[in-house]
Amino acid sequence: MILGVWAALWGANVWVAGRSFGRWLAPVLFGAALLILWEMTVRLFGVPQVILPAPTAIGAAISANVPTLWADFVQTFVKGALSGWAIGCAAALLTALVIDRSGFLRRGVLPVGNFLAALPIVGTAPIFVMWLGFGWESKAAVVVAMVFFPVLVNTVAGLADTQPMQRDLMATYGASPGQRLRYLAAPSALPFVFNGLKIATTLALIGAIVAEFFGSPTVGMGFRISTEVGRLNLPMVWAEIAVAALAGSAFYGIVALIEKRLCFWHPSQRGGRP
Repeated sequence: MILGVWAALWGANVWVAGRSFGRWLAPVLFGAALLILWEMTVRLFGVPQVILPAPTAIGAAISANVPTLWADFVQTFVKGALSGWAIGCAAALLTALVIDRSGFLRRGVLPVGNFLAALPIVGTAPIFVMWLGFGWESKAAVVVAMVFFPVLVNTVAGLADTQPMQRDLMATYGASPGQRLRYLAAPSALPFVFNGLKIATTLALIGAIVAEFFGSPTVGMGFRISTEVGRLNLPMVWAEIAVAALAGSAFYGIVALIEKRLCFWHPSQRGGRP
């Protein structure tokens, strides 16, 4: 039965994908197919709830715990992830501008940043919690440490992505450093910057949730997940995971939409067409 339903849904998805409206309907249909197959598998094979709850059980947990989920979302995403993402990305952009002006800093800072980026979050998160306490500040600090280096590397690479002829032309025009940055380096770096910002959106939420495992107030996604796992309340755990996935996807989509508005001229936003 499961294989038959899977084949039917697969055929429907292939048919929809080939239509003009398939660009937005095909992903929705594919996600619905996964949920249907998930529900059928759990019910037909009698999978225990403590191993894998059904989507309907997760939906019931979400509807029954909306105030709790909202409070956890505000604590983890708004206070921890979003603030840390903004601070870390802003610091990375400013540092990249300074590094671009100095070859010495480029050779010295980037290797150190690479070393710091390689540090495991499960090792650094408890240290930040001990330093800054159990509040959202320690979670934001973990997020800053996670997002800083990806944005820095992409921005530095983007600022350097200019042709010698372009730089010579700006020098011929007698452009000031600020004009070279505004009219040449910044537009060239913009796609790279957004690439780093999109990577940072996923890292930010992961960092904030993991940091809460090592100490937080009695609210937050990471706190709730660790607590409910101990109580074997897996539907609530999956409800938190679903909220985190939706929030992370929406955050990524907003940044991607801004990129599409600002980088409409880049081939990546025109399907690779010159």
